[in-house]
Amino acid sequence: MSLSPRAAGAARVAGTSVAAVVLSVAASHTALACSIGDFTATALCDAHDNGVIRVTDKDASGTPAKISLYLQLSMPGGERWSDTQTIQHPTAEGTSVDLNPQGWYPGVSYRVHVQAGDQVDADITPLVVIPDVTCGAAASASASVSAEPSTSSTPSPASSTTPSATPTSSPSSTESSSPVPAASSAPSPAGGGTHLADTGASNGTTTFAGTAAALLVAGGGIAITLRRRTTTRGSR
Repeated sequence: MSLSPRAAGAARVAGTSVAAVVLSVAASHTALACSIGDFTATALCDAHDNGVIRVTDKDASGTPAKISLYLQLSMPGGERWSDTQTIQHPTAEGTSVDLNPQGWYPGVSYRVHVQAGDQVDADITPLVVIPDVTCGAAASASASVSAEPSTSSTPSPASSTTPSATPTSSPSSTESSSPVPAASSAPSPAGGGTHLADTGASNGTTTFAGTAAALLVAGGGIAITLRRRTTTRGSR
């Protein structure tokens, strides 16, 4: 049974409409499907000045996603788990979660792995590298570790209490500080040039006294001589 031209045209229009609806539904489903391209990861300092790795999910389908963070070690293929967080209700505008790295050191790399239903099981590329940015809490932890050796260092010479810092007296100061012996009050030997401080007599007084004594002796001798002569003449 053949269709009339009018019926055949109506059938073609109906088929085209159905195909367009199917394609539209498929396109919208594809647009809402979760993919690894919906995720981004960035290393930064959060509102509390802590170093974190922030992962943002812009999945319009709202598929919950599990985010895992792994520290990349220096050995080939070596890594260590650091943190895991879950984004329960992602939106097309973007929903973020912060993961805590084990160490905040410039140049250290982290791998971020995403699991979202049965649609995504992949890593965010490229790896997240910690930038040369100092965050407060991470900087304080690093500073306390680096400050421990310096606090145990030997004290500077200025603050040292070694015996060498004790002042020592020199021979000259010892001699100058020793008591000076008192002047002797014993009489000086004859012929000395010192004054007679005890009696108050001077050299001149001593000379006059000696002259007077000599004259006295001489006078006595003359008197004795004259007396002898007088006695001799009387006896004759």
